[in-house]
Amino acid sequence: MPTTPGNPAARAALLVLADGRFPAGGHAHSGGTEAAVEAGRIRDAATLEEFCRGRLHTAGLTAAGLAAAAAAGLDPLALDEAADARTPSPALRATARRLGRQMMRAARATWPGPGLDARAAARPRGAHQPVVLGLPARAAGAGPPDAAHIAAYESVSGPATAAVRLLSLDPYDATAVLARLVPDIDQVAARAAEAARRALDEGPDALPAASAPLLDITAEAHAAWPVRLFAS
Repeated sequence: MPTTPGNPAARAALLVLADGRFPAGGHAHSGGTEAAVEAGRIRDAATLEEFCRGRLHTAGLTAAGLAAAAAAGLDPLALDEAADARTPSPALRATARRLGRQMMRAARATWPGPGLDARAAARPRGAHQPVVLGLPARAAGAGPPDAAHIAAYESVSGPATAAVRLLSLDPYDATAVLARLVPDIDQVAARAAEAARRALDEGPDALPAASAPLLDITAEAHAAWPVRLFAS
């Protein structure tokens, strides 16, 4: 993961933000994995890898672009509106805001300051999680590529962890899937950071808007399940 040169505090902050134990609520969400397992699209490590790669290059790319843009200093309120426009599923919009609210709560407790307080007050019901992710990264001195890497990694690490619970998948196999996806994660993060750079001049329309219709459709169906292991 690239880091801001000569800024140890930023490197440590990135490790905290990327840690799966950071209390931002992600452990309760499967990123579409639960519905995919139920439908038989994820059955083992090979199909998990296919799912994660597709998610990374669509929803992951979009999230990474938003996080990078927030870390670059674009207006978070404008980015939040851009995130809404890129999220056609009401269930996924609600999930993103719920996760953003939890991320903001954790970030304010970890890196207290007036900047995050002001952003939280502007969106009391929560902004989209990738936008919120970019704010503490920026506050800690990290750059857009760093925020993009975290968002890209989160887009596949959550589903991989969920698959372990849903399929009793060997954790070593799930970790190997993530390792094989490293080149893709780097590629997605680089594309997202470059888009964020352009967005400084062109506005949020320059950010990725990759779609994943099947994720949208299954998210709506999953939200209506009477019993489920994960919130999304």
